[in-house]
Parts: sequence; C-alpha cells; structure tokens
Amino acid sequence: MNIILLSGGSGKRLWPLSNDIRSKQFIKIFKREDGTYESMVQRIYRQIRKAVPGATVTIATSKTQVSAIRNQLGDGVNICVEPCRRDTFPAIALAAAYLRDVKGVALEEPAVVCPVDPYVDEEYFEAIARLGALASAEDVNLALIGIEPTYPSEKYGYIIPREQGATSAVEAFKEKPDKDLAREYIAKGALWNGGVFGFQLQYICEKTQELTGFSAYEDLLQQYESLTKISFDYAVAEKEERIQAMRFQGKWKDLGTWNTLTEAMDEQTLGQALCNETCENLHVINELNVPIVCMGMKNAVVAASAEGILVSDKEQSSYIKPYVDQIDQQVMFAEKSWGSFQVVDVEEASMTIKITLNPGHGMNYHSHERRDEVWTILSGRGKTVVDGMEQPVHPGDVITIEAGCRHTIIAETELKIIEVQLGREISVHDKKKYKLDR
Repeated sequence: MNIILLSGGSGKRLWPLSNDIRSKQFIKIFKREDGTYESMVQRIYRQIRKAVPGATVTIATSKTQVSAIRNQLGDGVNICVEPCRRDTFPAIALAAAYLRDVKGVALEEPAVVCPVDPYVDEEYFEAIARLGALASAEDVNLALIGIEPTYPSEKYGYIIPREQGATSAVEAFKEKPDKDLAREYIAKGALWNGGVFGFQLQYICEKTQELTGFSAYEDLLQQYESLTKISFDYAVAEKEERIQAMRFQGKWKDLGTWNTLTEAMDEQTLGQALCNETCENLHVINELNVPIVCMGMKNAVVAASAEGILVSDKEQSSYIKPYVDQIDQQVMFAEKSWGSFQVVDVEEASMTIKITLNPGHGMNYHSHERRDEVWTILSGRGKTVVDGMEQPVHPGDVITIEAGCRHTIIAETELKIIEVQLGREISVHDKKKYKLDR
C-alpha cells in the first residue's frame, strides 16, 4: 500500500525551535533507546517501517522542507514537492498524480494520507493498514479515521458517524466548535477529525480532473500556483456520499503547542540546564552552548535556540503566535540535505555562520556577485574547489573567495566551518549555481 505523509506549516507555536524552514516535525526531542534523539518525522517514519514494512512512503511537502527531510531521512524516501503552499486538497492531488505518473502506481491501488506529526504508537499504523483495505471495498470511495475524543476540544473538527460501531457511514462533518457544542457532539458519539484519508488512487485522480480540469502530474505542477487554496475536507470529504469512518481508540496526540509537546517528553531538560528542587512541572529545551539555570519555576516551559528565548507559563504558551508574528528576522538555523548552518553574528556589512557538512556531502558549486567569503576550517577533512582548482582542507586552513568566484566544499569526514560573508548587499538570492565536473 501507499502512505502519503503531509508535511507542511511553519510551526510558529513552537518558537524559538521552529521557524519558516524548520517546522515542528523536525525538532529532535524524542529519546531513542540508544540515548540519541529523533524528531517527529523520524519517529513516524520509523514506526511505519516497523508496523507496515511493505508500504511505500511518499512525503508531500513544500520546497523549503526538502533539505530537512533529506537530512533526517536520507535519500531513499519519495518526496513530492509542492511549488508553493495551496492547502491539503492540492497537496493530495499532486501527490496522487506523482504516484501514478512518476512512480507508476496502478490506479486500483489504495493510498492513505495522514499528517506527518501526530504522536502515536504502532496501533495507529495498524489502523492505517486496515483503512487502506476499507478504502478498496466496492461500496466505499473514501475512508477516514476518526479519533475517539478524550475531552471537548475546540481545536479539532468533528465527524458525526451514523452508527457507533468500529466503522460507520458518516452523517456529517462539523467545524471547530466551542466547548459546550463539543460536549454535545461527543454525547452523540462524534469523533475528532484527525486528517487521515484512505482511497483508491483512481478516485482522487478523477476528483482532481473534475475539480481542476486536469489531473496529469506535469499539468498540476505548471498550474499549481493558480489552484484554489482549499482543504481536502471542504473540496472532497464533506461532499462524498460513499464514505466510511473507522473509529480509533488508541494513543493519538497533536503536539502543536508547547503544552502538549512537553507532555510527550521523557525528560525534564534537554541540553545544558539546571533546575533546583523547588521547580515543578517545568521543561527546558536548550540548543545554545550556554547553560540555563531555573529556580522555583512552576508549570512553565523554557526554550532557547539561535532564533531566540522563550520563557512562558505552559497554558499561556498556546497563545504565542501573534507575538512571534511581530518578530522580523532572518532564519538563524536550518538543516540542509548536506548538513546544517547556524547564524552566529550579523553586522551591517558582514554575516558569520557556523556550517556543519555531513560526511560525503558538499555544497552546490556556486558563486555570489555581491559578496566575498572567508572559510575557516574548524574540524574534519575535505576538499574545496575554487574556480576549478581543487585542494584538500584540514583544521586551521583558511580559504578566501572573492565575489564572482565559483566555489564549493566537500566533506570526507564531518566538516565544521566558520563562514564569514563580507558585503553591503548580503542576500540568500545572490547565488548562481553551476555544474561541477567531478
């Protein structure tokens, strides 16, 4: 079967660990058995591989997230890249066309779409496998998973089933209600809409043709920016008559706020942090190379990264977004397919960046017209290519690159570099790529 993971959003509610490139699903806070940490996308990908080993996984995402996905999952995962963000129906339509036209998946094969960031256990993926089978039934066009509610939430839409069995036809969909209305829905057996949909590929391709006038992958790519921004629920699910809901009663959490995210953490602190004995229900996540000391703090979260520092009551942390929207600064940390970078200092005519290159990886061969660069090798081994001239590099080496020079650096081992950019017009758009003959 085919599983399509939807990876989107900027995750501003988890600032300062998230930004426009690094969404919440890439934050490494879940402790593995070996003591290392994994992110939401790594966790869910590992769980799929264990629970549904034969599944083909495709991640539908925006261009800004491709590098982080490659960094965390490697080059083996299928990625369907959206040219821009257009909500869930265009994303699912493009992914379905990608499976059919690029990967050669047969139209009668089932596919299940789910978000990339729920906190679940293996039982969830066993349910996904059953959903794929349900979607292949003759009298079903669309199947979905409804989450058994644990409280009257105002954050989720609700599915009203006709019966209270394990599966049921859908009576209606309800938008996010207030608490009183949510209680009424739950009393009627309503389920949270977890954004999980199962269908045969042919069904979505036909719906795409019906709603957009075309369904070929290349056509969708070319016309993607002009497609209507609309959710899959509005465009398809709420209009479908042959639809079944499967009730799911296992572990499921949406870790969209600091309050819910810290509930899933195994440890009170991550990174350099000290808390005295009077602290209660406190979580600290520190990505900086300086210690944080907390004393007497209760029901709070402290998070520190290159983007900034958050100190908040846990309940109040849910209301962070409008404040973060007021912050206007460039991205200070990002994972790339070749490694990662962190901005260390920004001046009027210079920028200093610490770069980590993964073994065997390198930057694009490129040039800048309006800035010079100076690279200082901190650790590791590799080689540089500057205007076609190749030379090995070791700790302590300094490489000067003038504006207009074509250049790259390739790591043999993990390579750490300090890059100083010098110029009055430093911009991410000042970059021209070239083919490197190797």
